[in-house]
Amino acid sequence: MKVRFYQPSEIANLANIFTDAVRSIKPTDYSPTQLAAWAPIPPDFEYWHHRLCSLNVLIAEEDSKIMGFATFESNGHLDHLYVHPEFQRRGVASALCHSIEQELLFLGITRIFTDASITARPFFEYAGFKMITSQTVQHAGISFVNYQMEKHLPKQSPPAL
Repeated sequence: MKVRFYQPSEIANLANIFTDAVRSIKPTDYSPTQLAAWAPIPPDFEYWHHRLCSLNVLIAEEDSKIMGFATFESNGHLDHLYVHPEFQRRGVASALCHSIEQELLFLGITRIFTDASITARPFFEYAGFKMITSQTVQHAGISFVNYQMEKHLPKQSPPAL
């Protein structure tokens, strides 16, 4: 598996991975109304283009097949972390998280934080994130519960001379 930065031409792949992941991985965590608001079919590619253009986007791929993606901001905010259902439980999310942590440490950021969905919360806890609080948020006029979570990264020592 290789982790790299994405190319804008891959926007449809990422939007479809998001939609497939939300709708396929434990869809019982959400009502049909919530799923329709959060992950509409077909995906809105213009929305995704505007959403991703202001974020750092990493892709995990194997044999030129995109397995998942993650987005983050230079302040430590991890915004998206989605893996295609076909590649679940193969270390894709962990590899993406680790790569983001390395990028943030390079920038001098030692705290990574996210708003984890009900479905994603167990992964983030496994990855060392601690829950700060639960909250109710609105997306497309529909209420969702998610969890503010954070992880403190170890400060890296400067390389030895």
